[in-house]
Amino acid sequence: MEIKQGLHICLISVHGLIRADELELGRDADTGGQILYVVELARALADAREVARVDLVTRLITDPAVGEEYGWSVESLGGKASILRVEAGGPSYLAKEQLWDHLDSFADNLIDLYRREGVVPDLLHSHYADAGYIGSRLSHLLGVPLVHTGHSLGRVKRRRLLASGLDSNTIDDRYNMSRRIVAEEQTLAAAERVVTSTHQEIEEQYELYDFYRPEAMHVIPPGTNMSRFQPPQGNEHESAINLEVRRFLKDADKPMILALSRADARKNIAALMHAYGNDAELQERANLVVVMGNREDINELEVGARNVLTELLQLIDRYDLYGLVAYPKQHRPDDVPVLYRLATLSGGVFVNPALTEPFGLTLIEAAASGLPIVATEDGGPRDIIGNCNNGILIDPLEPESIASAIKEVIGDWETWQQRSVAGLQGVRQHYSWTAHAQEYLSMVSSITGKKTSAEAADSARVFSASHVDRALFTDLNRSLLGDEEALQTLIGIVRANRKRMNFSINTGLRLDSALRLLKRHGIPEPDALITSVGTEITLAPTLTEDTAWTRHIEKQWTPRQVRRVLQDVPGIRPRAAEHQSYFKISYLYDPERAPSIDEISARLFQEEQAVNIVFSHGEYLNIVPIRASKGLALRHVAAKFGIPLERVLAIGGSGADEDMMRGNTLAAIVGNRTHEELSQVAEGETIYFARKPYASGIIEAMEYYDFLGRCRSPEVQAEPA
Repeated sequence: MEIKQGLHICLISVHGLIRADELELGRDADTGGQILYVVELARALADAREVARVDLVTRLITDPAVGEEYGWSVESLGGKASILRVEAGGPSYLAKEQLWDHLDSFADNLIDLYRREGVVPDLLHSHYADAGYIGSRLSHLLGVPLVHTGHSLGRVKRRRLLASGLDSNTIDDRYNMSRRIVAEEQTLAAAERVVTSTHQEIEEQYELYDFYRPEAMHVIPPGTNMSRFQPPQGNEHESAINLEVRRFLKDADKPMILALSRADARKNIAALMHAYGNDAELQERANLVVVMGNREDINELEVGARNVLTELLQLIDRYDLYGLVAYPKQHRPDDVPVLYRLATLSGGVFVNPALTEPFGLTLIEAAASGLPIVATEDGGPRDIIGNCNNGILIDPLEPESIASAIKEVIGDWETWQQRSVAGLQGVRQHYSWTAHAQEYLSMVSSITGKKTSAEAADSARVFSASHVDRALFTDLNRSLLGDEEALQTLIGIVRANRKRMNFSINTGLRLDSALRLLKRHGIPEPDALITSVGTEITLAPTLTEDTAWTRHIEKQWTPRQVRRVLQDVPGIRPRAAEHQSYFKISYLYDPERAPSIDEISARLFQEEQAVNIVFSHGEYLNIVPIRASKGLALRHVAAKFGIPLERVLAIGGSGADEDMMRGNTLAAIVGNRTHEELSQVAEGETIYFARKPYASGIIEAMEYYDFLGRCRSPEVQAEPA
């Protein structure tokens, strides 16, 4: 079915300050990328010959604190597109969290507006949860098909807010989160199409919802400004940013390896520095240019950015990369396109080694500048390189693969040119607003004009939310891994029950090592990943660090002093660097030569070192902050998810898991346990000792506790009928 001529599209974006010109992006949390997206989308759709009219509907605001144009009922966007403003919630500008009580009024007033005009749109497209609520109501009442774009999702944001230190009640009170999530479920029930930016957004974010229908979801990446990001113009070497970069470099004419990101550990720029620092050939062939925001003084930055930049400077010093790496302190927004073009002129490459990359707008900008790319295999880059054929995907946890990919890109001039041209063509085809509009219209061609009011009413039903009310926490390499066949069976059980149970890993390994094992064995991304003996907590779906936990455990932690106290102790020696982290100091312990664990503990306490000592597998001695352990971290995460300890199944097999077993958790120890270390746990605790090892033992414990049913110990009496 082809789109009929004269399509009338109604885009709904309730909150924020939307106007035709001089968008106030960044004025507040509500006036961000969504505002630019809906304005550009409206204009792009209106330019299509198949479209007769585009209404961008938002809220009418007559508030002296904002511009007067926000109080105009109608404002032209040019051509066939207009902004329509609807009254709801009074005249003042309100944050989106304050709008929920006024959305029904907004929907009624919008319907009234169209009825008075005597028109009904052919298509509704809601943006964000509040507009989704309105759009679903209009779709049901008018019998008009609904398309939805979430932009961000409540279930995902809830996890990030929990990671920031807020509790569930505060989140609900401050952000109306429960109401938002219900609205999102209703919207997904009503929408015939859902537009996302990447396939990963579908697989890892929308999958969290009860009304998850992947067949209704379509990836249509946002467009990019082709007039701002374009191939070199010939005057780039005269720019101030070029002079700033060149002052760092001994030979500034070599190809440029460009990295551009926030100073965020998840961006994984340290791995790129390791890749460059360990490869003499790469240092000979190219310079590295790292641009990570603006700063006056690293010590004045927030702790995460400070740690990232400090590590990079230390790596430059460790590998003696002076004259080979540029790391400018300041750049203007207008310098960013110039940096891409300078890298293109040099025959260089853009590198994005992020641990997770939901979309990857910088990759699109680089491609639009004619610059080939090397990017993480996680998330959006898969789609971008698949569409543009202009680069190489790498494992962000393997510096050697990063270096190899960079050399492959810059090492062959003919292939470099082919990738450059392919990137330019791919951006025009897939990532321009014109391409976006054409893909969009093709997507909706099968739904416009086919839905009746009766069908709309029938689709109004919403499945009741199934609540996650139980959680499985398991150790990794000594409990979960060891029997591949049983592991795959357990993975199937976890996947089939993700909407009713949390699945979390609790391991002594560092985050990067744990991620490698998860990937190697095809284990689904955990809801929480507790690593480094309970000192690090990372939450899905975007590897969000639980900074509240970090702030909690860092008090009284002085790692330099701990190392000083233990430096002359016989029989212990530091393990390799991959087993160390800021909050975990790890030693190999020789029981024939070393003092007892009690003696080591006493020595540390005598030096006023408030630490927790974790001994496991008869040879590993880990020193962590006093507030950290695998059991404490488990309880912290369970509280964030709102899951009672009585419905948490904790699986372990060594001494490091001991405090996971104690207390009110449903505890189980797999058959391949370290008997001596857990002998004390067996006394006076209600713990199930599985006969089978590894994943088979976990499945056995799940059956013993009826984990997917009543979820309680068999000793607990049945509830009265």
